[in-house]
Amino acid sequence: MSDIPLPPAGLRPAAARRFHAPTDEAPAARLVLILLAVLGLGVLVLAPLATVFAEALSRGIGTALASLSDPQAWSAIRLTLLVAAIAVPLNAVFGVAAAWAITKFDFRGKAFLITLIDLPFSVSPVVAGLCIVLTFGANSLIGGWLVAHGFPIVFALPGIVLATMFVTFPFVARELIPVMIEQGRAEEEAALTLGASGWRVFRTVTLPNIRWALLYGVLLCNARAMGEFGAVAVVSGKIRGQTATVPISIEMLYNEYMTVAAFSMAALLAFLGLVTLLIKTALEIRHADQLTAQRRH
Repeated sequence: MSDIPLPPAGLRPAAARRFHAPTDEAPAARLVLILLAVLGLGVLVLAPLATVFAEALSRGIGTALASLSDPQAWSAIRLTLLVAAIAVPLNAVFGVAAAWAITKFDFRGKAFLITLIDLPFSVSPVVAGLCIVLTFGANSLIGGWLVAHGFPIVFALPGIVLATMFVTFPFVARELIPVMIEQGRAEEEAALTLGASGWRVFRTVTLPNIRWALLYGVLLCNARAMGEFGAVAVVSGKIRGQTATVPISIEMLYNEYMTVAAFSMAALLAFLGLVTLLIKTALEIRHADQLTAQRRH
C-alpha cells in the first residue's frame, strides 16, 4: 500500500491540486532551485570556460595554433602529459593497494592510515612542494647524495612527478574504499575457499566489482594531475623548456602580457579536461546496464 498521503475526501478540486505530500516541493520552490543551480553552473563553470576559448580565438585560430606550435609550448605539453602518464598509473596501483588493505584486513593504525590518505586534501600544495624541496633539495642529506650521483629530484622531472603524486594520491583510494566496504569480503573469501590464489581472486572477483570506481578515480586523478600548479610551481623552478608544465607556462605567459598564448594553452588544458569527461560519460552510457547492476549489488 502506498505511503503517500491522499487529499482529504471533502477537499475541493482547487484545494486538492494545492495538496502536496510532505516530501514534495511546491512548483515555485522547484523552479527557484533549478534556476539557482543553472545560475551557479553558468557563473562558475560555463562563463569562465567560454571566456577562455573566446580569448584564445580573439585574434583568429591561426594565431592560437601558432602560439601552441612554439617549441616552449610543445615542451610544456609533452612534460605535462609525461608527468600524468607516470603519476596516474602509480597512484592507481597505490590507491588499489591502500583500499585493499583498509577494507579487507583489520589491523592497528587503520584510522591513522585513512588520515594519511586524506592528508593531501588538507595540506596546501605549496606546503607539500616545500616539503619535497627540503627533503630532496641539493642542500639536504638525501638530495645532496642524489645530486652528487647524477640523479637530481628538485628542479627536475622526478620532483614534479613526486609533487603531482602527492597531490593526486587520495582520488583513487577515496573512490575505491566506500565501494569495497559495501561489497564486503564474502566473494573473496568464497574464492579463496575454493582454492583460488590471491592474484586470481583480485583479477577475477575484486577487479570486476571495482572497475567503475577505479575508472572514475583514475579520471579524476588524471584531470588533477594535468592541472596541478601549486606544488609543481615550488619544485619545478619554472625553467622554460625544461620544467615548466602547461599550468606553469600559462601563468608565465599571462604575467608577460602574452594573453593569446596564455589563453590558448588554457583552452588546450580545458579541452583535455573535457575530453576526459566525455570519455567517462561515453563509457558510462555504453556500459549502463552493467553499472546499474553493480550499484544494486
